Amino acid sequence: MSALARVADVLFPPITHVAMGPTPDVLGASDDPAINLAVWQRRLARALTAAAGEVLRRGTGEIRLSVAAEQAAVALAEALVAAGWPPVPVLVADVAELAQHAAARMKSPLVDLRLEIITGDACRKFHADYVGLRLITSYAGPGSQWLSNADAAALADGVALERLELRQLLAGEVALFKGKLLTDSPIIHRSPPIAGSGQRRLVLVINPAQMDCC
Repeated sequence: MSALARVADVLFPPITHVAMGPTPDVLGASDDPAINLAVWQRRLARALTAAAGEVLRRGTGEIRLSVAAEQAAVALAEALVAAGWPPVPVLVADVAELAQHAAARMKSPLVDLRLEIITGDACRKFHADYVGLRLITSYAGPGSQWLSNADAAALADGVALERLELRQLLAGEVALFKGKLLTDSPIIHRSPPIAGSGQRRLVLVINPAQMDCC
């Protein structure tokens, strides 16, 4: 290792508790006790971006379902109609696929699914979830913000947030957040504050059944 590389590791220590990759296989890293955040770094297809935009234009509020993962597509399609949202089959198919990934990683055949249009601040304080695993993705708008374990410890010690490095998911990226029920070092994260900015978000959250909490 060069002297420059050693200096870089001191100034910017690698984040070894986070796994990132371009395929959904990376979500399996959540099985590793040392990993508290696994991120599938995918980019949204144009059709999905367009579908999310249509939902933001024509939908309001949120849709919640408790469903077997393999039945998520049918249940969500029916829920969209009942809520007066546009049908957006490409979005339904993607949510159903993510429900399957979540169920496999959470080892829970039943999942709680929330698809929500967010226009203000939701869960804006940095926190750890009281769950085992939680899947989150933003189809539109800014993604969830998170802290490295080192910065989370500094925040707990009273260091001002402005002095920490806030990291943020991109729209389309799929993340598995490990919570307090699986580790003593859960990932610390929050929803990005957007009140007054004019931004809107379309966010999918999937938990093991009966664990839908902030």
